[in-house]
Amino acid sequence: MKKFFLIVALIASGACSNDDDKTQDPIFCTEEARPGLEILVKDGIGGAALTEGVTVIATDGEYTETLESFTGSNSFVGAHERTGSYTIMVSKDGYNTFTSEPVIVDEDVCHVITENLEVILEKK
Repeated sequence: MKKFFLIVALIASGACSNDDDKTQDPIFCTEEARPGLEILVKDGIGGAALTEGVTVIATDGEYTETLESFTGSNSFVGAHERTGSYTIMVSKDGYNTFTSEPVIVDEDVCHVITENLEVILEKK
């Protein structure tokens, strides 16, 4: 009986060994969808955030998305969990349309890395 417990103890200790060359730190990802783009639009004169009547469109090749602004937020978000090279176009009646240089959205192990852009719209 002692031999049986000794064998079980040896097997258990071998199964629980910690060989650092064979193990990695676990990565825990959340299940939320993160935006690839977050755009803040401001008035060129007073610097106030603009959301009402503003259209923000992100284009990456054939892909086009109209970004959304949610109640209580001054930002427009989109390209959820989508990497790419985006051109951002921002328009509002009475203002000059803004078109960005390419904005690159990359990703890490779990999610896209949100790119923030502040756009200043100038009145016509």
